[in-house]
Amino acid sequence: MVTSSHFRESSMPHRKPVALALLAAALLSPAAAAHAAAPQADPAHAAATPAAATPADPAPRTAFGETPASAHGLVVAREGLTLRDAPRRAGTEVGRRPYGGAVAIHCAMRGELVQGEDRWFLLTDGTWVAAPSRSIETEGVPRTC
Repeated sequence: MVTSSHFRESSMPHRKPVALALLAAALLSPAAAAHAAAPQADPAHAAATPAAATPADPAPRTAFGETPASAHGLVVAREGLTLRDAPRRAGTEVGRRPYGGAVAIHCAMRGELVQGEDRWFLLTDGTWVAAPSRSIETEGVPRTC
């Protein structure tokens, strides 16, 4: 007889290596290397902050069950970011991204004001994040939701 704990251990041993492989691929991609070498300011605020040009990502990166990314970003807020289930502050907190963490952005839309800005990003994993320019440094321009 197979116990439920045995089933969980034996049927999903691949998840951790797959997640690590995806993380390594994202961190070692040419776009990530270019981003680290020459970080860009948020395109919406490019006039205020000149940015160096970086090569475009050759293809959108996705993980199983995710949507293609239209842009990528890096968390620059020291306190990290709160991930929510809806594009509003009252949305349920479903996770966090730490300082220095990468985000794959599916699209952007206007929503509730957070720190004086109304931009929200839908990430490729289905979570939402308020995106004030001082919290996320983006590479590429996210498409509109």
